[in-house]
Amino acid sequence: MKRFANPMAAACAAGALSLAIVAHAEAPTAAPKGEGIVSRVEVTAKVAKIDQTTREVTLKADDGREHSFVASEDVKNLPQVKVGDLVTIVYAEAFVYDVNKGGVAADGGTVVAGGAAEAGQKPAGAIARETKVTVLITAIDPKVPSVTFKGPGGNTRTIKVMHPEKLQGVSVGDTVDITYTEALAIKVEEAPTK
Repeated sequence: MKRFANPMAAACAAGALSLAIVAHAEAPTAAPKGEGIVSRVEVTAKVAKIDQTTREVTLKADDGREHSFVASEDVKNLPQVKVGDLVTIVYAEAFVYDVNKGGVAADGGTVVAGGAAEAGQKPAGAIARETKVTVLITAIDPKVPSVTFKGPGGNTRTIKVMHPEKLQGVSVGDTVDITYTEALAIKVEEAPTK
């Protein structure tokens, strides 16, 4: 696993806090709770053309549109790909946050992991990245409505609240633990025989 500096944390924090402000509360004095959002997109296309010398691959989508690209040298199993094979690409994101009473802003870091098919198999691979950060709520303006938060690097950002009623139980000084995960998986399979 590889750790990266956390430039993405601020962006995640901004998006996360826009969700964090919709934290649920049973009553105004109840501790806020977190939520999660998961999104997934899957696309399958057929290999229409492939040039093993130039490594150019053309995929044809269900709607008939063709998309061409040059496969990098990282694609070790390109010789196993044939015209007619099906390429499936899945992209998923998960955004989870938890609003807590008190705490401090902190950088939880980013972890990246991945894997690929063994030599001689049809190409396949996956990569995932998870970023964790804690931000501190420094101001709440119910008239706008908006929330201002401070990230672990001391940067501040104000965001507009989409559902002001969800601010019940959220206070200045609360922290929001954010985990943002994204993953990409690609696999190539032989087209089913008819």
